[in-house]
Amino acid sequence: MVVGTYLGIGALYAASAAASLVALAIPASTIALLGLLPVAIGLRQMLARESPEKPAPSGHGVLAVAGIHIAAGGDNIGVYTPLFAAGAGRDVAIYGAVFAVLTGVLCWAAHRLVTHPALGAPVRRYGPRLVPWVLIALGLWILAGAL
Repeated sequence: MVVGTYLGIGALYAASAAASLVALAIPASTIALLGLLPVAIGLRQMLARESPEKPAPSGHGVLAVAGIHIAAGGDNIGVYTPLFAAGAGRDVAIYGAVFAVLTGVLCWAAHRLVTHPALGAPVRRYGPRLVPWVLIALGLWILAGAL
C-alpha cells in the first residue's frame, strides 16, 4: 500500500512539474492567477457536498493503489501546477522532498488514526470536510504571491 501511494503521488508530482514548465511562456504577473484553480476546486468540492463515506477500493496491489491515487488525484495537478509555476526550480525540488517525507509520515499517521478505536470514526467523518478549505487556502496563498 505504501509503495503504491508513493508511485501515485510521484506520478502526480511529475505531471505537475512538467505542466508548470509550460508556465514559463506565461508572463510572471499572470502565473499567480493560476491560484484560482485550487480555489475553484475547493469551492466545487464544498458545493458538491459529497458524502465522506465512500466504498473502499477493491484493488490491493501496488499498481491498484497507485492507480487509485492517480485517478483520485487529478485535482492535485490543478493545485500543484500553479504552485510549482510560481516557485523557482529549487523550490520545486524542495516541495518534492517535502512531499516524499510527508507521504511516509501521512501513511503512518493515517493508519494509526483510522484504526484507532475511538478516533477512527470521527477522522473518517470530518477529514474530507477539511480538504476544500485547505485547497482554498493554498489558492489564496498563490494569489497573494502576485501582490
